[in-house]
Amino acid sequence: MRSTLFPLGATLAVQMLVSMAVVTVPVLAPVAAVDAGVPVAFVGVFIALVYGAGMASSLASGDLVHKYGAIRLSQMCLVASALGLACTAAGTPLLLVAGALLLGIGYGPVTPASSHILSKTTPPHMMSLIFSLKQTGVPLGGALAGAIVPTLVLIWNWRVAALAVGIACLATAVLTQPIRRSLDADRVGATRIHFAGVFQPLRFTVAHAAIRRLAFCSFFFASIQVCLVTFLVTYLTRDLGYSLLQAGLMLSVAQSGGVIARVIWGAIADRTGRPLLVLGLVACLMAISAVATALFTPSWPVVAIAIVCAVFGGTAIGWNGVYLAEIAREAPQGKAGLATGGALFFTYFGVLVGPPVFAFVVEGGLSYPVAFLLVAVAPLACGLWMLWQDAKQRSAAAFTQPRGAP
Repeated sequence: MRSTLFPLGATLAVQMLVSMAVVTVPVLAPVAAVDAGVPVAFVGVFIALVYGAGMASSLASGDLVHKYGAIRLSQMCLVASALGLACTAAGTPLLLVAGALLLGIGYGPVTPASSHILSKTTPPHMMSLIFSLKQTGVPLGGALAGAIVPTLVLIWNWRVAALAVGIACLATAVLTQPIRRSLDADRVGATRIHFAGVFQPLRFTVAHAAIRRLAFCSFFFASIQVCLVTFLVTYLTRDLGYSLLQAGLMLSVAQSGGVIARVIWGAIADRTGRPLLVLGLVACLMAISAVATALFTPSWPVVAIAIVCAVFGGTAIGWNGVYLAEIAREAPQGKAGLATGGALFFTYFGVLVGPPVFAFVVEGGLSYPVAFLLVAVAPLACGLWMLWQDAKQRSAAAFTQPRGAP
């Protein structure tokens, strides 16, 4: 069991800090945008740049893992994230763009690197649970950003808050050095990094039907997830009159719901052996939660809004672990990192498209509620399709099962 928990702890810590770095910017948006001289809705463009760079860097992760090792690549990601926050803290439009690109370069390869490690060290019957536990690093990082960053802003200012998170990333990179020898033992230093290899994960994903279908659905799941994380604080402060601290705490509630739910969904998927059923139900619930969020008014009780945020986070943020475990399970042995890198291209593309479209709807004269209603449509369709696919699989299994078999 130690051989499984040890890599899990290392990959969880890296995932948490890199995710915290990315979510720090949306939390700071209401105050940072004023100093930077850009509209608050620019945060949607910022996040699109982050995930655009992440989409490209995730494709390059296969060769990088083989050459340098998954832990060394994770350390590089932490350093890139710290540099991205330093650029963001400068507050000029040009450095904001540079900061977004560096944060994306740091974010993209982390999941393929961790999948490479965990696919080797996790028993098959625990894949969904272990991958879900590792993926709790994403909402945990977001919850830390929502809870800590506004406090740092109140004590000092938003620039210091961004730099403090960057320093935490650098500290984590240093702390992971002692475990590099054991977890990077399979690296091949002679591996050549070449441009053609960047497209290998994408070709691999497109060629495998089951992985391709999952990746396609993740486009819409990721879009609604990042819209929740990116715009919830601004929505609550602008439309409902919440303070930055109150809105940040609601984001922490959503992120905490994601932490708890990822473990629950992973355990249920392993227990039932029906990950498509779990993903389908989660997708339908995230769509319902988006509709409920669109119905928020200042007269809603704080407790009711917190409950909706928790359910929204538990679904829109909680799906990733089961999804990534299913990608790794469908991939041939030793190809989990490659398959994950290719699948994440579609996932990050959803993140790339979602925030700008959401921002365009809001800035185009509609409203945050209308935008939340629009992003609910596709996940609902994907969820119903997954439930139908699960029913087909169960029916086919029952038909082929020998008469009298248990």
